[in-house]
This record gives sequence, C-alpha cells and structure tokens, in this order.
Amino acid sequence: IMGYPNYEYTINNLSFMYLALVPVLTMKTFADERRQRTDQLLYSLPLKMSQVVMGKYIALLIVMLVPTLVISFYPIVLTPFTEIKYPIVMLNILAFYMLGASMIAIGEFISTLTDSQAVSAGLSFAVFLISYFARDMADYVPGTAFASMLVLAAFGFLMAFFVYSFTKMIYLAGIFFCVYFCILELLYINFRSAFEGLFSDIVNSMSIFERFYVFARGVFDIKSIIYFISIIIVFLYLSVMSLEKRRWA
Repeated sequence: IMGYPNYEYTINNLSFMYLALVPVLTMKTFADERRQRTDQLLYSLPLKMSQVVMGKYIALLIVMLVPTLVISFYPIVLTPFTEIKYPIVMLNILAFYMLGASMIAIGEFISTLTDSQAVSAGLSFAVFLISYFARDMADYVPGTAFASMLVLAAFGFLMAFFVYSFTKMIYLAGIFFCVYFCILELLYINFRSAFEGLFSDIVNSMSIFERFYVFARGVFDIKSIIYFISIIIVFLYLSVMSLEKRRWA
C-alpha cells in the first residue's frame, strides 16, 4: 500500500473496516433480544448472566476469526513478489484480532443498553469513530494546563451522566461528580505544570486504535496487550452488570 512492500501497513489500514463491521456484528446481540422480548427466556435459563454474555462473545469472536485467518494467508501468497517480515506480520495480525475483540466487547455492552438495533449500531459507531480520530481531535485542544483541566472536568461530567444512566440515582451521580471535580481541582492547584499537554497524552494512551498502531512499527508492546485484555474484561463485566440490573428490575 502506498508504494511500501510492508504487509503490516496493509493490516494497519484494514483496521478502518472495524468502524462499520463491529457495530453491525454486535447490534443484535442483546438489543434484538429486548425488542422481541426473548430476553426473558435468557433470564429464566439455569445459567448465570456471565455465561450468557461469554457465550455470545465467544460466538462473535469465532465469526471474526474467519476473515482474520483469511488475511493470515496473504503473506504466503505475496512471498514470491516481496520480502515478508513474518514475525512482524504475525504480531500485527494478533494485534488486529485483539483490537477487534476489544471493540466487540464494547459493542456488546452498548447492545445491552437499548432495545433498538439502529441505536446500538449508531452508538457503537460513534464511540469507535471518536477513538479512531481521537489523536486528531486532541490536536485541536490547546496544550495549556487550564485547557486540559476543563476537558477533564467535562469528561467527569460525562462519567457522572453515565453513572446516572446506569443506576438512575441522580444523587449518586452528583456525589461522583463533586468528588471527581474536587480531586481534579486539588491536583490542578498543586501540580499545575503536570496538566500541560495532559489531555493529549491521555487520549493517545486510551485510544484502542493508537494502541494498535504501535504494532505496525514492529514493536511488541506488552502494555498494549494488557490494555486490550483489560478493555475486554471491563466491558464484559459491565455487560453482565447491565443484564443483572435489568433482570432484577
């Protein structure tokens, strides 16, 4: 691609396809169950919600494994025409699959929040699109300490809104935001210089796509692998909690 005989760059560019494919793949997992009222059958099964979530998640991983295996054969086909760095290519394919696995976990959680497939797909696409362009958007935020503090405060407000949406307890969301803002203000007063360019650094470290791009440079970043695994665990846990909340509501 673009004149470079490096297959890892091709895999890097293929990550853009996940923006559309993963929302479509995950939108029916639980949203359609709620729309058709078949989720009541899930709640009545002699199974834990964690088993239900893991069953659907593993099924989606198997579906995603098929195209991943297909692109794994491409380097063999290209070997007669260029030099293929197999360790780097295999590393990128692994990272490519883990990126998709992380996005599926996020999409599955979003699907538990609504009974509309369109809403589920739209929200998933919006979240992934923000993550994809996170670095470019961060460049528009000034690198001053005050700007970073304001953006982090806005992030705290969004987190408080998420707490309210998940618990329906406005006082709990208010307490969360007040504690968050007080801690942020204390840190800003005492360590103001540390806030300079902080938002950009946080965005780059939290974007799942930025974590994936590290592997395209031939770097085995164990922190990124741990990050992907953490994303999967956290959002699968949130999916279970979301279903349990609805089960006992």
